[in-house]
Amino acid sequence: MQGRVPEDVAFVVDAGGVITVWSDGARDLLGYEPAELVGRPLDDLLAARLPQSTLRHTAEGRPWAGEVALRHRDGNRVVVRLKGTPLLDADGRRLWLVTGTVPVYPGARDEHGAAPLWDLTLAQLPVPVAVYDRDARLVGANANMTEVMGRSEEEMKGLTLWEIEPNPPFDTYDRLQREVLRTGELIFHEDHGKAPGEIRPHAWSMFMAPLKDEAGGVQGVSATVFDTTEQYWARRRLAVLNEASVRIGSTLDVTRTAEEMAEVAVAGGFADFVTVDLLESVARGDEPGPLPTHTPATVRRTAQRSVLEGCPESVVATGDTIGYPVGTLPLRVLAAERGARHLPGDPELLEWLRSSPARAQSVTRYLIHSVMMVPLRARGVTLGLVHFLRHRTPDSFSEDDLLLAEDLVARAAVSVDNARRFTVERRTALALQRSLLPERLPELAAMDIAYRYLPTGAGADIGGDWFDVIPLSGARVALVVGDVVGHGIQASATMGRLRAVRTLADVDLAPNELLTQLDDLVLRLDREEGPQARGAQEASGQVGATCLYAVYDPVSRSCTMARAGHPPPALVTPGGGVRFVDLPAGPPLGLGGLPFEAAEVRLEENSLLALYTDGLVEAPGHDIETGISLLRQALGGPAASLDETCERVLSTLLTGRPADDDIVLMLARTAVLDAGKVRTWQLPPDPAAVARARKTAGEQLAEWGLTEAEFATELIVSELVTNALRYGGAPIELRLIRDATLICEVSDGSSTAPHLRRARVFDEGGRGLLLVAQLAERWGSRQTATGKTIWAEQALPAGV
Repeated sequence: MQGRVPEDVAFVVDAGGVITVWSDGARDLLGYEPAELVGRPLDDLLAARLPQSTLRHTAEGRPWAGEVALRHRDGNRVVVRLKGTPLLDADGRRLWLVTGTVPVYPGARDEHGAAPLWDLTLAQLPVPVAVYDRDARLVGANANMTEVMGRSEEEMKGLTLWEIEPNPPFDTYDRLQREVLRTGELIFHEDHGKAPGEIRPHAWSMFMAPLKDEAGGVQGVSATVFDTTEQYWARRRLAVLNEASVRIGSTLDVTRTAEEMAEVAVAGGFADFVTVDLLESVARGDEPGPLPTHTPATVRRTAQRSVLEGCPESVVATGDTIGYPVGTLPLRVLAAERGARHLPGDPELLEWLRSSPARAQSVTRYLIHSVMMVPLRARGVTLGLVHFLRHRTPDSFSEDDLLLAEDLVARAAVSVDNARRFTVERRTALALQRSLLPERLPELAAMDIAYRYLPTGAGADIGGDWFDVIPLSGARVALVVGDVVGHGIQASATMGRLRAVRTLADVDLAPNELLTQLDDLVLRLDREEGPQARGAQEASGQVGATCLYAVYDPVSRSCTMARAGHPPPALVTPGGGVRFVDLPAGPPLGLGGLPFEAAEVRLEENSLLALYTDGLVEAPGHDIETGISLLRQALGGPAASLDETCERVLSTLLTGRPADDDIVLMLARTAVLDAGKVRTWQLPPDPAAVARARKTAGEQLAEWGLTEAEFATELIVSELVTNALRYGGAPIELRLIRDATLICEVSDGSSTAPHLRRARVFDEGGRGLLLVAQLAERWGSRQTATGKTIWAEQALPAGV
């Protein structure tokens, strides 16, 4: 209140709450004459409920004190600081003597005109504070607030915020103040922008608190403002780092990682233009060498981003190489291994700008006013240099900005180095895997073959898929497809060891026996390396491989197959029908103790066998059954060349997606050896059969026009038939095959494998197989269902 303060208020209330006495001071304050209120209940005078503390003390008959809202005669609300004293009347009933004064609020003066302590507190608070009345009009403001507002207290007093400053965001502040007056609830509000006369954005937090009397009535609102600019910029820096931790390193690609770092710095408002220059060796994915100190450094502009479309500030295109001459600022920053910030007027930066007229012109044209250079280092190795520039942001880079840039670049450097290391390992694994796969397929009379090998395109490690085509004795051919569990160099190395299947194939083991040998090999490798070397996820019982092994004989048209947990092969008949061979699945290699079963299928000429790994038929978008169905559909299409069929299969199953796993697809179209190129004779277990066999072989060679090979062939036939008669037994069979080589085979009923031995001077035997080995290019033996077969191959005479 302003003006004269009324005399002390006094009135009496009886036990029933009825007013019995009304003083002159009460009349002056509230405007009621005694006759108007005496005899009326106190509730008629109250403008709000009594405070809970007052009600409690009254019920207990104890003295009380507090602010109470009373109703003036003209209808206005008046808050009075009252004190209740309990009394007893002549009959012993309780009375209440109520006395009080009008409370003094901020802005009011006491009777001597001196400012109360509240005013002194308001004026001297080190933060901007203002007080507004119930109409949101300014009552008072301290010096800090008037400085922020740019107006004196007298200019603003009695006005609302919108009247003081009719511009955003003061309309919002005015609305929030009125909401506080309406609801009586405190409001916290944060904002940022440019203060008058400032070019750097500031941030502030405001507390708008209701000013209530003891009765709970809202008498006004206070506004307290705190400058949170430093906290705001700290949060901005933290947000950039958080964004960097989320976005940088999302792929194992060096270039993409550099681009992500530049994007984060620009999108976060930290810099207006960012470039990432990687040392040429790092950009190629090689091991970075020592940083040159006395020779220029060659870097490649790997990434750059700008707030302007197209990076017009740049004088170097992305992907171009740049030289850092000896003694220039970038090379000195790289050598110092710590970041530096510069203004265009700094001598070192001027020297660097003058070395390139285009660079100096760009700085002038785009008003670049602040530059930072930060080395990209990880694990003690320098990888490149990052430039941060500002031209749209008015503030120059500060020391805090340099610390943030170094932290940002350090995080990115680890991701860049991880990507570089991955590139090196992937390249090594791929080179190892390629070296272990066949470079070119052999020319075969038994079948035509085409294949496709696709390493994974999902950015993961190289897998362990492999395949091979192995010529066997008797014009037969072995086909093998396998898939090692795991990825990376370890998988490729394991795959290389499992290619011992070629050695086992030379021994001419049956498919199921060969898989048994491979199973033992995987178990041995697991025991030798152990889980410590291979990782917990590849512990014993979880490592291994799948494999399919098939042997095709073009003479008998039979194909014997066995598989170890591998998908079954598809068979396309000459008529175009497609089926998957019903072949016992067998356990994956590495489980041990479980048998493998082989199955024999007779194939028509021009049949098509499709061998593949699971990466072809399995994909995230569908299950293996869907993949098998798509493979059947692709193979059953119109007849085409093997290469065209390979492309059709891949386009049908991959449908444009990159391979999620290594893929091997091998197609083999079978042929039948011309009957005129194969002759077979059954021989009796009689020593005379040796001469007869030698003569028969000579005649057959003459018929084929191979007279030059008669002498050597007759000797080979003689020795092999003699061994069969001496050490084998019936049935004895001689077979000559004219293929890419001349093949001589003698089968007998014994399963005992032959072997070379050194005969002594006076021994009558023991030189037969030694002679065969000297005459033939290759020789060997294989087990058959009835015994064994010893074979020898000779090169055909030139011109035949």
